[in-house]
Amino acid sequence: MRTVLGRPDFRLLFGALLASMAAESILLLALAIWVKDLTGSDGLAGATIFAIIAPMVLAPLIGWAVDRYPRRPFFVAANLTTAALLTPLFAVSEAGDVWVIYVVAGLYGLSYLTLSAALAGLIRHLVPVELLADANGVLQTVRQGLRLVGPLAGAALYAAVGGWLLTGLAMVGFITAAAVVALLRTPEAAPGVGGSRWTAELGAGLRHLASEPALRRALLGYGLGSLVMGFTESLIFAYVDQGLRRDAAFVGVLVTVQGLGGLVGGLFSAALVRRAGEVGALATGVTLFGPAALALAYPSVWLGFAALLLAGLSLPLITVGLNTLIQRRTPAGLLGRVVAASEALVSGPQAISIGAGALLVGVFDYRLLFVLVGVVTTAAGAFLWRGRQLSAPTVSAVPHIPLQRRAAESGPEPRVAHPTR
Repeated sequence: MRTVLGRPDFRLLFGALLASMAAESILLLALAIWVKDLTGSDGLAGATIFAIIAPMVLAPLIGWAVDRYPRRPFFVAANLTTAALLTPLFAVSEAGDVWVIYVVAGLYGLSYLTLSAALAGLIRHLVPVELLADANGVLQTVRQGLRLVGPLAGAALYAAVGGWLLTGLAMVGFITAAAVVALLRTPEAAPGVGGSRWTAELGAGLRHLASEPALRRALLGYGLGSLVMGFTESLIFAYVDQGLRRDAAFVGVLVTVQGLGGLVGGLFSAALVRRAGEVGALATGVTLFGPAALALAYPSVWLGFAALLLAGLSLPLITVGLNTLIQRRTPAGLLGRVVAASEALVSGPQAISIGAGALLVGVFDYRLLFVLVGVVTTAAGAFLWRGRQLSAPTVSAVPHIPLQRRAAESGPEPRVAHPTR
């Protein structure tokens, strides 16, 4: 990690992302708590996360747009737009305004997808291939580490002054990120226009994911796990309310504990990628989510803390493994569409599971649903582990491209069906 942080361009990007991730960490949980306070419903609180994920159906269009513009200015504009999208939250004051939170959550989900696709290309442009796992690991360490303070700070601020101040702070974070990234001066050529019809270019990301064996295995396995992992967005509110007999704000404590596990996972994620390969790291993360969910079937504060630590540990392993695999196995000009398509393929099942979880938690015992999550994610992890040989440890799937060449080669390559080796 010291090596990648020693690069001035990456340090600048790191500072920008620190501001935006801090805004994200205090805002997202607060939106769900806001809905819970206004409606008193666990299901409607969990549905806030569903609203964020639902726009993933537009992933092909978003990825196509990202690949048509230089990464840096596009990333700056997307952060400024995200700040503007939050302004309707200042109008929320009563239960009848919950729809405004859902609309903003949906727009934020669209923005999140756009930022993720642009960020993947920006990292690929700034960082040598052999340091991609380290770069992703650093960012995940910070993202998960922010869970130690962000949710508690967000819940405390919300309890003290409501959602308006949180909205203002989040807007400042995204504006700061835009201003810092604007300072980057790394040369970047404008992407070329693909020769295929626009309809064919929209599907290029999906075709690449389907044709590359390691990516196909990764998305199938993780997609299977995502079919039930989303249940936990609603189940955690029922666990706190019905199981632990505490108010909704205690969810912030549990998410902070999860952040501690995520901090540890982020620190070791790059090392695991080098040792087990990207698919092996992804498999480990998905598998660890299984026993964490099973432990939450029994309502105990201390057992819950252990379970959330384990769940937190799993998340950066999943993210770093998948992101690094995509960045290494995808041509630069196709990266926006591939990242957006992969987000949709994972978040689509997750959105369905969040919606299903919001309904099922009102019908079935939440403990039974946690057992189901544990069994399915363990099976998905085993499926991924059997395919770990598809991404060899310590071997880069894409050759190192010098910085001066990367800018020249960053145009879209929609006709490429196989990874550059």
